[in-house]
Amino acid sequence: MTEKPFLVSGRNTIIHKVRKWDLLIINGDDNPPVLVTYKGIKRYEGKTPDNKREAKMMDMEMVDITSSDIFGDEKTLVFIQTINGKEYKIDYSKADSSMFIKVHLDSAF
Repeated sequence: MTEKPFLVSGRNTIIHKVRKWDLLIINGDDNPPVLVTYKGIKRYEGKTPDNKREAKMMDMEMVDITSSDIFGDEKTLVFIQTINGKEYKIDYSKADSSMFIKVHLDSAF
C-alpha cells in the first residue's frame, strides 16, 4: 500500500504533506468540499470525483472525514495544516459566509 499524502492529528486536524497531491476534503453530503493545494486552501467548485480512483486521475486524494479511518463523523470545525506553513480553520457552520475558511496560524512549523 502506498503512503497517504496527509496525516490525521488529534480529533479534527489534517496535515497535508505531499506537494504533488491535492487533498479534496469531504465532510458529509450537505457540506461543501474543500480543496487543499500546496499553495493554500479554497472551496472546491468543480465536479466531485465519484471515487478515489477518479480523484487520483485528477492528482487529488479524496479525504472523507466521516470515514472510520479519518474522524468517523461529520465535524463542524476542521483544521488543515498546509505545506506552505499555514494552518487554516474550516468552520462548516459558516459555509455560506466569508468566515468559512480562515487562516488560523500563519507559521505552524
